[in-house]
Amino acid sequence: MHTGLHFISGLPRSGSALLAALLRQNPDVHAGITSPIGSLISMLLREMSQGNESAIFIDDTQRKAILRGVFDGYYGAISQTQTVFDTNRLWCAKLNVVAALFPNAKVVCCVRHLPWVLDSIERLTQQNRWELSKIFNFDPGGTVYSRVEGLVSSSGLVGFAYNALKQAMHSEESDRLLLVSYETLTREPQRALDAIYDFTGLPPFQHDFESVTLDANEFDARLGTPGLHKVGNAVRPNERQSILPPDLWRRFEVDSFWSEPAWNLRGVRIV
Repeated sequence: MHTGLHFISGLPRSGSALLAALLRQNPDVHAGITSPIGSLISMLLREMSQGNESAIFIDDTQRKAILRGVFDGYYGAISQTQTVFDTNRLWCAKLNVVAALFPNAKVVCCVRHLPWVLDSIERLTQQNRWELSKIFNFDPGGTVYSRVEGLVSSSGLVGFAYNALKQAMHSEESDRLLLVSYETLTREPQRALDAIYDFTGLPPFQHDFESVTLDANEFDARLGTPGLHKVGNAVRPNERQSILPPDLWRRFEVDSFWSEPAWNLRGVRIV
């Protein structure tokens, strides 16, 4: 497998599907929605730990080779002709593993003002009135308040990704990170893509922002969340009024830490 492997991570509902849809317009790039590799890596790390008595026969060199082999096996011939962007929110939490496996890899992190992340998930939940979502363990009960509590818990869809991003920004591997805000991606998409190409060392490419496609309908249906990865035909900012109650909005309004210079102690690049 050649060194043309990078990652997409960051917060949910912050433009990762849109970014993948744009990147795949480039014939030299392979990108998509969340791949199974993150789950496979987590499973293998567990099975190769001392929690498995057979792990006594596996040393660190073998662990590294086995994990690297997952990428080689999954992407196969694709990686010989295209630069791969693998998407998973796990990568911010495993930045040290990424750095050890792929010394030249970069991680593009999609971020968005946190109340809008929660608003987007709640809006999708309310729109899918006939479907129960795996996001909430197919629970038919609850309100926006209980759903938000679940989302922002340390193991929740938003809370895990949020804490992983904070960890990554203060790690020794933080120079591998590029944060791309949803606002920049939807309002100035060419500037966002130019920054990504520059950061990853790829040649510039002129994208078509009026014709964007990504088909993940079957995947979303299996999650009981139709539209989770739906991408509009054209890149546009989505101006609307939030459906979050005002007290919930205020609770998370100041939590977009990446926009605070005092927080970004390692000078992570933000677009």
